[in-house]
Amino acid sequence: MKKLKLIISLFVLTIFIGCSDENSDINLDAIGAPTNISALTTVTQDNSGNVTFLPRGEGVTRYEIYFGDGTAAPAEVNPGGTTSHVYTEGVYQAKIVGITLNGKRTEVTQEVVVSFRAPENLEVVITNDLAVSKKVTVTATADFALFYDVYFGEAGNPDPISVNNGESVSYIYQEPGVYTIRVVSKSAAIATTEHVEDFTVTLVNKPNTSASTPPNRQAADVISIFSSKYTDVAGTNYFPDWGQAGQGSSWAEFDLNGDKMLNYINLSYQGIALADNTSVNVSGMEYLHMDVWTADLAKIETSLISKTNGEKPVVKDLVANQWTSIDIPISAFTSQGMTVADIFQLKFVGTPWAGGSVFVDNIYFYKTPSQLIALPIDLESATLTYTWTGFGNATFGAIPATVITNPDKSGLNLSNKVLKIEKTSGAQVWAGASLNLESTIDFTKGTKVKVMVWSPKVGAKILYKMEVSTSPKDGNGNPTVFVEVEATTTVANAWQEVTFDLTSSGTFNTAKLYDRVILFPDFGVNGSGAIYYFDDIKQSN
Repeated sequence: MKKLKLIISLFVLTIFIGCSDENSDINLDAIGAPTNISALTTVTQDNSGNVTFLPRGEGVTRYEIYFGDGTAAPAEVNPGGTTSHVYTEGVYQAKIVGITLNGKRTEVTQEVVVSFRAPENLEVVITNDLAVSKKVTVTATADFALFYDVYFGEAGNPDPISVNNGESVSYIYQEPGVYTIRVVSKSAAIATTEHVEDFTVTLVNKPNTSASTPPNRQAADVISIFSSKYTDVAGTNYFPDWGQAGQGSSWAEFDLNGDKMLNYINLSYQGIALADNTSVNVSGMEYLHMDVWTADLAKIETSLISKTNGEKPVVKDLVANQWTSIDIPISAFTSQGMTVADIFQLKFVGTPWAGGSVFVDNIYFYKTPSQLIALPIDLESATLTYTWTGFGNATFGAIPATVITNPDKSGLNLSNKVLKIEKTSGAQVWAGASLNLESTIDFTKGTKVKVMVWSPKVGAKILYKMEVSTSPKDGNGNPTVFVEVEATTTVANAWQEVTFDLTSSGTFNTAKLYDRVILFPDFGVNGSGAIYYFDDIKQSN
């Protein structure tokens, strides 16, 4: 660098000499010191702290810039050039030195103010958790911000919680109430931006989701007390008055988006009573099932009450703010010396006594079935009830779908029972019938499905569909997880086996728990009163 400077200086000197009279004497000492020394300083507006210096002056051959932040070596700049330096936020005394050809120096001190941008356009969202009592979530975003501190305003917890800009932070209060929540958004700047809000922290005292849907079961394998899935024992009273009002208890039916459940409020004890002179024999069942939600009870005691030998309790723990699925073995009651052949009441007791509320759903007795409705389906079982549900007639109601004696026991199908679907006159193009399975489909047994079909015409499209009945519903109430495959009949008035390759559908997934089979005869065509028969639904490779 020194050699380069020397060459430039000699070059300038040569020009100077060449432009002078050959007989003139060169007096470098006569060159005056630089004048009008300054620098234009600009700071980038991105909170990086990057400052650019453009030194200016007269009679200068080079500049030195001392940044004033403790950086030892100066930056050297040629006339017209610039240099940059990264500062932290603050005020600095930079020194600009102009140097002439003969080494004379003029320096000036110039104040450099590095001020970053505070966060702008701060947006804060504070919400109560819908599932957990006294849990609050804060989310804050701001332009230029790096992170933010949240002061939740609860006594005994004065320290903030720091969170990256745009991320969320949650906090559980000891008690509900109104708290002053302060959000301080920070960038690289010293200045901050704040949001202060008085926020009401609430208890969660009711569920915001339904309990899990019970599985499909045969009527003989379940005795339902309260459930929308099965047929309940008729005449049951879910809120008999046993004097609980004197204990401060009450009750109500809670409706969660159409899903009804029992709500026992300030539960001391509460009962369920079957209709007069009605009892159920649950000695053939294996379990009592119920789903319980609570925000504040630790335990629930459940008693079966017999007409002839009293009652026996079983206590189960509850988990707050979520559904607890309870399966009590019937043996837990009979092992206490109780017979369960004439149960006419149930009783619930809360812990703590009259200390909280519970929501109860899906109360039923059940046993492990000896047979399941599952693939393959041949409709021949004498113990299973194949409940096909028709849909899609001209007024969007049901079309006939029943298991009958095979009307054409010939050719490929000599079985005794078949499914009859009548696509009534004016039925919708998507009319058909569905069957709930009691066991989800195991695709290690094959990803193709073969069905025996009897069609009154050639060229009828048969749509085969499988659904996950518990998947979220679309606007029409239909499950959103499904697979559909079409096949076309090639014969009329005779049995033929049609094959549906599930892998041909882009929505097919072997990991999905499909539990419903649907058949659509003559799909895409309005009904004309034609009758279709189906049988032997089975998997193959």
